[in-house]
Amino acid sequence: MASMPSSMSPPIYNGENYHIWAVKMKAFLRGLGLWQYVEEEKQPFPLGPNPTLNQIIMHEEEMTKSPITLSMIHQAVTDAVFTKIVSCETAKEAWDRLKEDSLGNERSRQMNVLNLRREFEVLKMKEAETVKEYADRVLKVVNQIRLMGETLSNQRVVEKILVTVPERYEAKISSLEDSKDFSELTLSEVLNALKAQDQRRALRQEDSTEQALSMRVQDKNWTDYGSKKQFFG
Repeated sequence: MASMPSSMSPPIYNGENYHIWAVKMKAFLRGLGLWQYVEEEKQPFPLGPNPTLNQIIMHEEEMTKSPITLSMIHQAVTDAVFTKIVSCETAKEAWDRLKEDSLGNERSRQMNVLNLRREFEVLKMKEAETVKEYADRVLKVVNQIRLMGETLSNQRVVEKILVTVPERYEAKISSLEDSKDFSELTLSEVLNALKAQDQRRALRQEDSTEQALSMRVQDKNWTDYGSKKQFFG
C-alpha cells in the first residue's frame, strides 16, 4: 500500500452530494491501493504449510488492509452519517449501505437514470442563451447520468449540442463537419468553435451599441447648438 502523506485526508461526506463524494473517495482509496477491498471485498490468500518469515509478514500486512479500508470510510463521513454504517463489518458493506441510502435501491436508481435521460433528450438551446450557458446545462445532466454509473459517450453529447443549437450556428457547424469527420469531432473542439462565434457576435453588438450611442450624442450636440444659435440670434 502506498504511504499516505501527512497532509492528505479523505473527502468528507455529510449526507449531501453523494455522487461527488463517491468519485473523490474512490480515487482516494485507489491512490492508497485499497479500492479492491471495497469493489471485490478482497481477502488475503491463506498461508501454506511451512511459510517463510517474509510470507508471514506479507500475509499479516494483507490481513490489515480490509479493516484499514473500513476505517478510512469511517473517517470520511460525519458523525450523523456514521450512525448509518456503524454496524457494517466490511468496507464493501459500508460502501453499499451509503450508496443505497443516497440513491435508493436498484429500482429507484434506474428510475432516476430514466428521468435524467429524458431530461437530456428534451434539452434545447434558448435563443437568448450563449453556448457556454447551454453547454453548462447539458453537462450538468450528463455528469449526473455518468455518476449514476450509466454510460453516455462524448460523441452523443457532441451530437446533442450540434443538433439543438439555433440556426445562426449552422455555417460554423458545416465548416466543422467539412474540416473533420463527424465521428472524430471532440466536445472541446465543438464548444470552442461555437463560443468563438458567440464572442464575435457579442463584439458586433457592442460596436453597434457604441455607434448608436455616438450618433445619439452627435444628434444631441447639434440640437443644443441649434438651440443656442437661435437664442443668441
